Amino acid sequence: MTARRSRHRSAAYAALALGLAGSLALTGCNSHSSKKSKKSKKSYSSSSSSKSKKRRIIGGGAAAAGAGATASRRVPDCFPSTYKVTFSQQSGPDSHVTVKFKNTTSRDCKLYNAPLLRFNNAKNPLPLLQGTPGHLDGTRLTVPAHGYAYAVIPTNTAATKGTEQKSVAIDFMGVSASSVTHGPVTVNFAEKRLHLSVGKTKVTNWTSSVHGAQLAAGVGK
Repeated sequence: MTARRSRHRSAAYAALALGLAGSLALTGCNSHSSKKSKKSKKSYSSSSSSKSKKRRIIGGGAAAAGAGATASRRVPDCFPSTYKVTFSQQSGPDSHVTVKFKNTTSRDCKLYNAPLLRFNNAKNPLPLLQGTPGHLDGTRLTVPAHGYAYAVIPTNTAATKGTEQKSVAIDFMGVSASSVTHGPVTVNFAEKRLHLSVGKTKVTNWTSSVHGAQLAAGVGK
């Protein structure tokens, strides 16, 4: 073998070795890049899943808080007492008795339809001007904290004015015709030095203004 041929063969082997080394290096690089990509995708997926879980937890908490707020906003029924319900009578052509309820609490309360009033221990309460005990018009009045509600009993004729009463038992109607929320409580007119004359008459539903109650009773202008 000549020296020239020997050098030529050595150069060829060197070139082949260099090519193989480059190929292996490229393969390793690609493999490392692929592993890095997979790791990156896995990390992103885990992060995305964690964020999604956090969103679900936060959303669930908000829903629970909303339910709690709804529960806390439920308005209780109003109830009568001798100092929350007062009576006064106006004389003249538009004579009437005003029934005034005061919500003495710091929270709203609800009234239904009309007050149930039994004067002088009567067996049956005063009839209703708007609807009847068996067929109500469904009035529901929310009385704000420290606010008022009114009902009116017209006494502008001899029959409706009747005679002076000694006492009245008060019930507050419930949501149905046969239910009451609380009561009865009894107001003694003699003890309060009140002179109220009530005869064969009726009582209006609760309203938020005395003028509205007077109009409903036919004694307002």
